[in-house]
Amino acid sequence: MNSSANLSASDFPRTPCFMPLQIGDSAPDFSLAPAPGADAVSLAELRQEGPVVVLFFPLAFSSVCTDELCALRDDWSGWSDLGASVVGISIDSPFVTQKFAEELDVPFPIVSDFNKDASGAYDVLYEEFFGMHGVAKRSAFVVGQDGAVKYAWVSEDAGVMPDFDEIKGVLKSL
Repeated sequence: MNSSANLSASDFPRTPCFMPLQIGDSAPDFSLAPAPGADAVSLAELRQEGPVVVLFFPLAFSSVCTDELCALRDDWSGWSDLGASVVGISIDSPFVTQKFAEELDVPFPIVSDFNKDASGAYDVLYEEFFGMHGVAKRSAFVVGQDGAVKYAWVSEDAGVMPDFDEIKGVLKSL
């Protein structure tokens, strides 16, 4: 008799099954505020003007997150020439994202995903990050005007920044 015939579902560990976003998938919409009481930034509205670069980052004011967003700010003319909108998303509170955006003086919105709705929909949450649960992984997505994912990159290493030249290449091809 085959011993596997005696196995039941309880014999296997229960691990969640996630399907990360792939190129061609429909990008989940989000509507997130950059500051307390501010109008929300919506992916659907941003898409009306062209493709959107969606950047999830772990925590405001950390060194790599600051470097990432400052790199975009410092090359803003290169990004704006591509006709794309950019939005940064953090699980920090809207008070923190507001202060972070002000201090970095970025020309694009940094919004709060405090309830982790967008991070969860994009499947970019760490189970554990230095003892914290539900912190966003450093991730980059390009969403076309049609709502489809044109580029998807999710890093398990928070110290690695997205390849901005690769992202620009995708935008140029749209």
